[in-house]
Amino acid sequence: MNKWNRREVLAAGAALGALPALTLATETSGMLTKPIPSSGDALPVIGLGTYSVFDVDSTPDAIAERREIVDLLTASGGSVIDTSPMYNRSEKVIGDVIASRAARDDLFLATKVWTDGRDSGVAQMRRSFELMRTDTIDLMQVHNLRDTALHMDTIREWQDDGRIRYNGLTHYTAGAHAALEREMRKFEPQFIQINYSLGEREAEQRVLPLAREMGIAVLINRPFQSGRLFRAVAGKELPDFATGFAESWGQFFLKFIISHPAVSCAIPATSKPRHMVDNLRAGFGELPDEDMRKRMSDYFGTV
Repeated sequence: MNKWNRREVLAAGAALGALPALTLATETSGMLTKPIPSSGDALPVIGLGTYSVFDVDSTPDAIAERREIVDLLTASGGSVIDTSPMYNRSEKVIGDVIASRAARDDLFLATKVWTDGRDSGVAQMRRSFELMRTDTIDLMQVHNLRDTALHMDTIREWQDDGRIRYNGLTHYTAGAHAALEREMRKFEPQFIQINYSLGEREAEQRVLPLAREMGIAVLINRPFQSGRLFRAVAGKELPDFATGFAESWGQFFLKFIISHPAVSCAIPATSKPRHMVDNLRAGFGELPDEDMRKRMSDYFGTV
């Protein structure tokens, strides 16, 4: 996979008009990665969510704009793109981006099955392959724990056939964490996807510790709590203690998430190159240690 260092990510962002030119410390490594517990494969810590922002008509301009986002992701060393049939046209747009000569081998494609019944699940998953124009899906997740037992059986059959690489379970509300915990114990997925951020920390209580104990990789949705975190700090400067590891509030929020030892990758959604570059930059440099994480959470509690 082609990987950029931090300086090159900045240069690309500036060339695209996504970022002003900035002078920063030089870093030569690619994006940080964490191992997928079930395989040991490295997973970059910042990915891309597609909810809403990829739900567009497949016009040449719209595809070119999303291709730019995907190119930024892969050029920085990122790979994870998460979608769902629930996201309307998003899977098709991803397929159109791949057809526009985006490098499929550089992508970790994650989607979901979101329906009732085995036959309906099989049909929906087959459609996901067709829409995304791929012979292999890296991660197939049971969306919002809907008919988990039936769909996990199918997913595992397709894993045996080499059509799916990993299986997973998802939800996006803290109120579902108890149910998710039960299904983690019952089905032993390789991945879970949950909500977690400085504004939604319930997962720290049981779900994240359980994932670490069971060796389950963790994707994080709602990393900015649907924009609530940015609204909470509107007009405020970053605290001085953050300047060693973050250059924006977005990086501050994302680094809090990916520094948790159980978290594998955060998947913020965007269709704007400027925001994509800023998100990707959170995947470079040092991560906060436990003392700094506490300082970050204590500070955010005061805003």
